[in-house]
Formats: sequence, structure tokens, C-alpha cells
Amino acid sequence: MKYRSFRGTDVSEVGLGTWQLGSADWGVIGDEEAFSILQAFIDAGGNFIDTADVYGMGISEQVIGRFLKTVNQEIHVATKLGRRSDEGFGWPQNFTYDSMRKQVEISLKNLDFHKLFLEQLHCIPTEELRSGKVFDHLRKLQSEGLVRNWGVSVETSEEALLCLEQEGIASLQIIFNLFRQHVADEVFAKAKEKGVALIIRVPLASGLLTGKFNEQTKFAEKDHRHFNANGDAFNAGETFSGIEFSRGVELSREIAGLFPDQRMAQWAIRWILDHPEVTTVIPGASKVSQVENNIAASDLPSLTEDVHNKLRSLYEEKIKPIIRGHY
Repeated sequence: MKYRSFRGTDVSEVGLGTWQLGSADWGVIGDEEAFSILQAFIDAGGNFIDTADVYGMGISEQVIGRFLKTVNQEIHVATKLGRRSDEGFGWPQNFTYDSMRKQVEISLKNLDFHKLFLEQLHCIPTEELRSGKVFDHLRKLQSEGLVRNWGVSVETSEEALLCLEQEGIASLQIIFNLFRQHVADEVFAKAKEKGVALIIRVPLASGLLTGKFNEQTKFAEKDHRHFNANGDAFNAGETFSGIEFSRGVELSREIAGLFPDQRMAQWAIRWILDHPEVTTVIPGASKVSQVENNIAASDLPSLTEDVHNKLRSLYEEKIKPIIRGHY
């Protein structure tokens, strides 16, 4: 595993996304399996885990908290707030200071932490970002010692650029993959200039970029790849990066043909890591084998300039025109 700097802290360039550990939108994963996944990640040198308070309404955070009681090394956990809609929460009340503090306190309790390494706004409305009050609240929470760093998970490049104007922001989390290449042109240079870490989510386009799906692949009823395939529940861009599934399967085959060999998922992550502005990539994993495959991307050589150029041409000609959802 190789490491990159997150505001002076070395984090693994391949992290672990843990939406799936919430056992809500990817199928059910019990504690034993979840612990195996987390242990395999740490055994391979991983030390950056991303979660959120709404992943299973606290289940993902709680699983991580219980697991970390079993290890004796420093693991950096990032969580998110702002999307709760249970009793007492919802938009716009989620974005008052008192509500944000309560959300932070719930995450601290779930994880059994005294202080969060990184708290992130979780794809909140653009108008809240423009207002700027949420950033004042984050700075206050930081000054009170509840969070070490704060950042924002965003949907669009416009939102990313808004956030980059805020004093004290540590990180941006954004979708960037072979189905969403233009983000590098719009955001990366500014983030580097500001010294802001880039956390890359949905790197495998909800599994499309593993090459393991075909047009007949079906997903469980409670899997977001079933109920949100067309953006019926939330932004279509969060599922398959906004590409219609059957078309995405076809395009994945074209992409695979440009890679050096059949390790498609690893090369798709390697492509992201070839961008030096990236701090860490956070693919999810529901099996130990997926963790091991994802982390192996850190040891692959960089793709050649010729392959990068061909992948960009394919994107401009066939992929970018058919992206759905806001981005």
C-alpha cells in the first residue's frame, strides 16, 4: 500500500467506503463478515475508512466502532452528516448549529470516539453551501474540539468550487471515475492550489467498472442498484455514475479492451490514482476478495499516456453525452 498526505496525515491511497456495512442499500452484511472485510483492509495496509450517519441509520458507524475496539493501530475514520430524515431531523432544520452538533454527537456515540478525524457535509442542498452558515457551524464544532478536520461531499463541480472558497476546508469528496472524467478538468487544479484533499467516491461506478455484470444481471430489491438505477430515490449519478445500466455494460466492455489485461477493477482504480491531485480512493467492498483486489491497484504501474488518451477519447465521444443526474 502507498500513502498520500491528508493535511499532514499519511492516509492509504486506497481507502474503504462502508455504505455497504449499513446493511440497507447493498444487502445485509453481518458483523462477522463486516469484521472480516475491515480486517482484510487493515492487514493490507489500509488506514482510511469512510462512512456516514445514514448508512443503515448508524449501523455502519456502529460496526466500525465495534471493530476498532479489536485493533491496536491508528485508523482514520471519516463520516458525514446532513441527510438524516428521522424524527427531529430533515431539511432545512438539519443545517442549524444545534442540529449539526447533535448529528456529530450521534456519530461520536456510534463510533465510540471522543473526536472525529473528519466530518463531512453529505451532499446537502447547493443553496445551503451558498449561504455559508454551515461552514461557520463546522468551524465552531472544530474549535470546540469535536472534529479535527471538516470537508464536504458534493454532487457537482459547481458545488466543489463553492466549497473551495471556504477558509479551513480540509477535503472534498466527489464522484470521479472513467464514467465521470471531466471533474479533473474542473476541480483538481483548484483543490491542489488550496491544499484540499480529494476523496474519490464511486470509483467503480457501483460495480459497472468491475466488468462482472452483463445485461441480464439483477440486483436485490433493497439494493440501490435496483431501486435507484434510474434516479427514482436520489441523484441518478450516485448509482452507476448516471449511466443507464445496459449501456454502461456495453461501455465497460469497450473500456476493458483498452486495459493491459483483464484486471478491470484494479486498472479502473489505478487510472484514478494516476492523477496526483487525488488523496485517496474509497471503493466499497462486500467481500474480502474485493478488498484485496481493490488494494492491489496501489501496486500496479501507471497506465501509459496512450491508454489515458484513448480512455479520454472514448469518454468524450460516447460516455459524457449520456450521463444522467446532476453533476
